Amino acid sequence: MLMLFRLLSKFPLRLLHAIGAVAGWLVYAASPSYRERYRANVQIAGLPWAAARGGIAEAGRMIAEIPWLWMRPASVPLGNKLQWRGIELIEQALAQGRGLVLLTPHLGCFEICAQAYAERFASAQAPITVLFRPAKQAWLRRVVDDSRGRPGVATAPASLAGVRQMIRALRQGQSIGLLPDQVPPHGLGVWAPFFGRPAYTMTLAARLLQQTGATPLLIWGERLPKGEGYVVHVLQAPPMPADLPAESAASLINQAMEQMIRLAPHQYLWGYNRYKHPRGLDVGAAPAASSKQEA
Repeated sequence: MLMLFRLLSKFPLRLLHAIGAVAGWLVYAASPSYRERYRANVQIAGLPWAAARGGIAEAGRMIAEIPWLWMRPASVPLGNKLQWRGIELIEQALAQGRGLVLLTPHLGCFEICAQAYAERFASAQAPITVLFRPAKQAWLRRVVDDSRGRPGVATAPASLAGVRQMIRALRQGQSIGLLPDQVPPHGLGVWAPFFGRPAYTMTLAARLLQQTGATPLLIWGERLPKGEGYVVHVLQAPPMPADLPAESAASLINQAMEQMIRLAPHQYLWGYNRYKHPRGLDVGAAPAASSKQEA
């Protein structure tokens, strides 16, 4: 498997994206449960099918581009494969020296964001620490460790030690990256609306902001057609008051994620099981959608 991964990493990005698009549709056609979840999530978001159906191919492209992204030599810059929009927001945040929290949903190529940041900022200003969960397969763990251990990119495990590592990074004026629409383990989240339906939402992002006074920004990597590369978009994030309750803070971040997704619904990972119950949680613990809306 590792040999195949290495072989694919040498393919042109355009070819990988073409292969991925076909694979994305094949998976969609072959899996009734995936189709049902995909369509249900689009319906919950209140979006027309035409706006979101492109995400089927994009999900395949996301998988197919991983060898190219993870095994690209650190010495080889992204060059003309990378464009920035809103980069001045990062420059302004780093100049304040209060630490920077970059938040992105499962939108576009979220893997490119840390690499792009490290290439542009880490050597001169501040490295970035990204939260990760170790892969189960040994060979894949090695690939992930090599990829995310690039110069200027540090990794923090999804554990108490990892949280402490991120707090230290922020207090040193550095940056961290999080995917706040990822379902956290039981006990590490709260129920908050996501496109109007209660979703178990991590509290970590808000806690880090509230405890350190770091600057929040929104970021996502737009995947360009025909393997032309990526555009990394940086947007303002809502302020996070230190005294905001956990449920309200999670709702605020979910609203920001929704706004980003609506910018490019054809690149969101609609097949992600966002509304699942974390392991060990009583399925009756989720508030009813109707009662949530009435509250």
